[in-house]
Amino acid sequence: MNIRFQFERSFIICTVIAFEACATGSTLRSGVGDRILEHPPFYASAPTVPDTGRIGHFPIGYQRGATQEAQFDPAADRGTPLGALQQEMSRYLDSLLPGNPLLTGTESAPGTPPDVRFSCEADPLGDCIVDTSRALGRGDIRMRLAVGRPSNDWVAWTSARMASAAVATVLVLTLEVGQYRVRQTGLLGKKEIELGTGYVSNLPWLTSVETPVNVLQITGALVGRDGRALRIGAEGMLARRSGILASAAGLQALITDREVEELRAARRGDLAGQPLVWQVALRNLVAGLTARPLPTLTAP
Repeated sequence: MNIRFQFERSFIICTVIAFEACATGSTLRSGVGDRILEHPPFYASAPTVPDTGRIGHFPIGYQRGATQEAQFDPAADRGTPLGALQQEMSRYLDSLLPGNPLLTGTESAPGTPPDVRFSCEADPLGDCIVDTSRALGRGDIRMRLAVGRPSNDWVAWTSARMASAAVATVLVLTLEVGQYRVRQTGLLGKKEIELGTGYVSNLPWLTSVETPVNVLQITGALVGRDGRALRIGAEGMLARRSGILASAAGLQALITDREVEELRAARRGDLAGQPLVWQVALRNLVAGLTARPLPTLTAP
């Protein structure tokens, strides 16, 4: 059972008087309200999204322990497959949005950035909530998309850097592991995971629909100078298939370095040119958050 403390639970104990003291990480006044999503695309927007003008971006980050104990997620240190993937994705992001990086070299922004979360809806202990109210008592897992507020020092630093770079908004993208629902479809009860925009992963027939699956995903937010999100979204890239017996027992397999290494070279055979899986996911996320045309995708 996952008993780590989750910042999204902090708003339960916040009061209006103490709000400023516990604002970081809370979804209250974060800009975009929480959304329960049944199917992709996995995006949500603020009630009003102004013309954003020029868009800046940060290098892609990594949040280890986003939905479970950090030790269960792969490391992204130098020399690891995930560290290499993170660098490759950041370079590709630079090519999609040339000329507007807010960080250069070894710079880093202070404080805590906005925290976009896309995973199963969880109870206070962090365990996925299974809804058994559907037909035949079959359990179902709901997916929740939300964003936590950044810290005040992050907002102040980023706002100043955005003003200096003459950008109106900034993209904050993060690699992390989420827990996705398994769906049962068709007369034969085929099992699958909807990973993101136009991307579905098939699973063994005996996979339990009541046990979530670990997914390596890229999440992101388009953020204004006040630190509030204008759009948020997520795109899954790699689903870790659990063994039949483990899944039936409610156990989850963990994403390994070997699987991340395979993802770096994995291609979308269903798309023209067979582009890299991670390139398609990142491109879809940037397009979904910015609502702007991007350079034509070409396979490397």
